[in-house]
Parts: sequence; C-alpha cells; structure tokens
Amino acid sequence: MTPLTRSLRVFAIYLGILALGLLVAPNLLLHAFALPATSEVWIRVVGMLVSFLGVYYWVGAASESIPFFKATVLCRLTVPVFFLIFVLAGWAAWPLLLFAVVDVLGASWTWWDLRHQQSAA
Repeated sequence: MTPLTRSLRVFAIYLGILALGLLVAPNLLLHAFALPATSEVWIRVVGMLVSFLGVYYWVGAASESIPFFKATVLCRLTVPVFFLIFVLAGWAAWPLLLFAVVDVLGASWTWWDLRHQQSAA
C-alpha cells in the first residue's frame, strides 16, 4: 500500500466509524456537536450516505486513481467553508466546525502524498 493509498484508506475508515455512529446512536453524536436531537429518519439517511462515501474512498484508494485523489482533496477542503456558512447563518452551532478539522487534515495528508508521488515520478 502506498502512502497515498493509505491516506484515503484511513479516511474511509473514519467515514465508516462516523456512519456507524449516525446509524446506531445518532443523538449521541449530535449532542457532542451541540446539534439538536432528532427522532426523524434523516440523520440515519445521512449515516447511510456517509457509509457509501466510505466505500467510494476505499475503492478509489484501491484503484489508485489520481483524478479521484485530487477530487477528494478539493471536496474535503470545501467542508470548512460550508460549515462556516452554516454556523454564520445560525443553522448550526460552532462545534460543527470540529468535523471540518478531520476533513482538512485528511485532505492535507492526501495532497502532501500527491505532491511527493508526482515529484518522485
């Protein structure tokens, strides 16, 4: 497994754990991020979608698709922008921004490995 592949596999595992939390005990996770509890199905639908993203990341890592790696960096770096908008609009409390930290760190790791792989080639 290359370092580049590893960065996406680790992120896929994070997404799997997050999905499990959203599917099994969503209100624990919502409470931890100062979001209101819910009994509606939407949070579990989000958990299902996050689990699908985790599968895409895992498969994308296995295929070693450079365009996919680049797309994940771009998308993960937009997460803080969206979350900041949500907080500033009053739709969410600031702890939601903590989720963005994982996205930025993961994207930075992938970007770093992309640069090193391209400079080695």
